[in-house]
Amino acid sequence: MELEGKIAIVTGGSRGIGRAIALELGAAGATVVVNYRSNAEAANEVIEKLNGKGIAVQADVSTTEGCQKIIDTAVEAGGLDILVNNAGITDDGLALRMTDEQWERVMNTNAGGAFRMCRAALDVMFRKRAGSIINIVSISGIRGNPGQANYSASKAAIIGLTRTLAKEMGRRKIRVNAVAPGFIETDMVADVHEEVIAGAKKIIPMRRLGKPEEIAPLIRFLAGPGSMYMTGQVIAVDGGLGV
Repeated sequence: MELEGKIAIVTGGSRGIGRAIALELGAAGATVVVNYRSNAEAANEVIEKLNGKGIAVQADVSTTEGCQKIIDTAVEAGGLDILVNNAGITDDGLALRMTDEQWERVMNTNAGGAFRMCRAALDVMFRKRAGSIINIVSISGIRGNPGQANYSASKAAIIGLTRTLAKEMGRRKIRVNAVAPGFIETDMVADVHEEVIAGAKKIIPMRRLGKPEEIAPLIRFLAGPGSMYMTGQVIAVDGGLGV
């Protein structure tokens, strides 16, 4: 229960990787603010599993108002110690045919959302001189991925944001790290054609997709006391894909 008494935010926490992270942080003792955009039923299921230590908040991270609402919910619950920026979307297509709307929507939600959440969270953490921010990026932001110019660029932007904030906030004892999952069994991947998944498995050294529950323990570690001298790091959890 190393996170007992801590308050954490998980954006996009109602399903997939976010859901697993919320439950993992709850198991470590944290009170978890579970943000969701539209699926209230899924969010409430997570809250039920948190056994009274969860708070659901509907908000869209693509807006400043939505991000501030999430931060305010945590502060009203007692403060803010941990922020996990997990919310993200895809809108795939070859760059040659990608529209401005596709590009801007993904960049605004993914990179813009992470920035706005960090900015609002740092306003709280800066005063208390403590906090851990963990940004969920992607191996696509490191390697690139055909058909995902917007998504890959948005995740690469968050990596840059992570390293910059780590340098800006280190003296204030605020740590900022990123985790880059590979192909993980989520709703987002479920929409990918079977042939693409089969091809991915062939180039992953471990020859399988990962599970959300295999990402969550690393987030727990980065949020807790065992990682107090870690900041500005980007850690891949990808079955060896990026090797």
